[in-house]
Amino acid sequence: MSVEEDQLEIKFRLNDGSDIGPKKFACATRVSSLKEDIIAQWPKEKGNAPRTLKDIKLISGGRILENNRTVGECKNQLYDIPGGVTTMHVLVQPPPTQKERKKVHSDDPKQNKCGCVIL
Repeated sequence: MSVEEDQLEIKFRLNDGSDIGPKKFACATRVSSLKEDIIAQWPKEKGNAPRTLKDIKLISGGRILENNRTVGECKNQLYDIPGGVTTMHVLVQPPPTQKERKKVHSDDPKQNKCGCVIL
């Protein structure tokens, strides 16, 4: 394989339609490294900036990409044209607010009640 075949040109499409990239990545690059690159290049004027890797989900070819996989493993022969630019969609899941955290962790006994009727 040549050096050109070992790389994939990727642009990241944000939820407002703007893009980060395109930029070339080696096929051995892990998805977690792509997410780190997105965090570093996130536009400062956008308010919903991700803070950690867990805040970001990358979608390519209709699949959510796992952090431990490489770019080469995620390539899809139907969608990725050799020499073309691959678009990956970026979803940012904001961290839960204090109120949401309390709601999830509350020990409210009313929440766990259920009833059965036997006829």
